[in-house]
Amino acid sequence: MNHKDLLAWYENNHRELPFRKNREPYRIWISEIMAQQTRIEAMMPAYEKFIALFPDVRALAQGDDDVLMKAWQGLGYYSRARNLKKAAQVCVDCYDGQLPEQYGELKKLPGIGEYTAGAIASIAHGERIPAVDGNVIRVYARHYGLDDDFSNTKNKKQLTSLVRADLPDHEHMPFWNQALMELGALVCTPKIARCEECPLRITCQSAADEAWKTRPAPKKKSERRIEKKHVVVLASIDENQKIWLHVRRRPDSGLLASLYEFDDRKPQTFLKSQPLGDYRHVFSHVEWLMSGELVLCSSHEGFLPAEEIERDCSIPSAFLPFYQRAMEFLKEEQETEAVSAC
Repeated sequence: MNHKDLLAWYENNHRELPFRKNREPYRIWISEIMAQQTRIEAMMPAYEKFIALFPDVRALAQGDDDVLMKAWQGLGYYSRARNLKKAAQVCVDCYDGQLPEQYGELKKLPGIGEYTAGAIASIAHGERIPAVDGNVIRVYARHYGLDDDFSNTKNKKQLTSLVRADLPDHEHMPFWNQALMELGALVCTPKIARCEECPLRITCQSAADEAWKTRPAPKKKSERRIEKKHVVVLASIDENQKIWLHVRRRPDSGLLASLYEFDDRKPQTFLKSQPLGDYRHVFSHVEWLMSGELVLCSSHEGFLPAEEIERDCSIPSAFLPFYQRAMEFLKEEQETEAVSAC
């Protein structure tokens, strides 16, 4: 693979992102964990907020769990946030509050696998180690004409060997893995290959005949379990037009552990109810087919003020659409009652 052309392309075309400015290991780590299952553009507001709350390893290790989960709200896969804190605590206990520099040591930390360890070690410290994510797999499959399914461990190991053989010298490693990832994100994308913009098009085996459309082979999808759920948002508006909601914390283990959810049934008595529509939420192994309902209650005993929930309670993405729809309706109701009071 042509080192000079790819590195020159990266220098002139890469996105200016805050975690790329100074190659600081902590910020690279946080950005890489956040970017898993999340688009860079979508994660940036959360990244900025997270860094403001937890600016370094020690701050993260000592962070409050509820504040951590709230900072992670909307990104999904909350175990990633829990593992961040666990890893930070190991770094405080064993590495003087710093991330270890070497790939082998990084990989021992909770939540850090081969890719993340390779990204941190190569970008921050120039270690000659691959960082093979979905973007890199796609670029290599198309460039070398590989038709395999790389969710297969054996196939991925063979591709990783190709990536390893192409690694440049130590001096260029901080930019090499980023260049491959950026090429996959901006040019050699899943839905379209912009071959005319690609610095590797001359040697790419898939550019000429549009074979890129079938490479790499799609991952074989496993059947997801289907579950139906009804979400009941219990709410109340008091005499001062203040909105109250009822939330409860989920169990400390299992899916969406320790996060907040709404109820699943109405109380026996209530003022009125309002449908909140349907929503489908997909996890890796299960799919929730959800319907929602807002129920206005006469009392707010055991409820929390809406502003407190907004500030402190981490509501998973599965429930956010119903929360947002409920708040829209409640604010309209609030305004109506305020006008009536006049």
